[in-house]
Amino acid sequence: MNNNDILRRLRYIFDYGDDKVINLFQHGGKEVSREEISNWLKKDDDPEQKPIYDVDLAAFLNGLIIKHRGKKDGETPKPEKRLNNNVIFRKLKIALNLRDEDIIHVFDLAKFEVSKHEISAIFRNPTQKQYRVCKDQFLRNFLQGLQEKHRGVNMDEPKTENPVHPKKD
Repeated sequence: MNNNDILRRLRYIFDYGDDKVINLFQHGGKEVSREEISNWLKKDDDPEQKPIYDVDLAAFLNGLIIKHRGKKDGETPKPEKRLNNNVIFRKLKIALNLRDEDIIHVFDLAKFEVSKHEISAIFRNPTQKQYRVCKDQFLRNFLQGLQEKHRGVNMDEPKTENPVHPKKD
């Protein structure tokens, strides 16, 4: 998966307009224009599409974390210069405050079987023996499950409130 595809999918999953996307980039410490966003979101076969670099996607993901979890005391974290699927997956886990059970539920929505051990291996330090690289298919299925959860793509099943975290009165 490329960074443009990830940004497009996240924008769709959470139904963010351009203003919201610009705001998330600002939270992550990056000023962007509507034109830049438009060029990043163009289809892969569009000659006007511009690639979104790792540092820019990292700023967006950091903004997503701040939006969902709140700003920590101190400086806004600097966006990483290099991203991989493991880092992207970890940032989404943090932003959405997901536990292993929640992640398994998201994968279930995408009809993709995954165990706690596989999830744990993906979040390990790369120097550890049990570390596992998060492949494109794994991240793609996770994003598909998030889409199912937040947008209700599969209309055959009844839409429910968040079954993992029910609303509190």
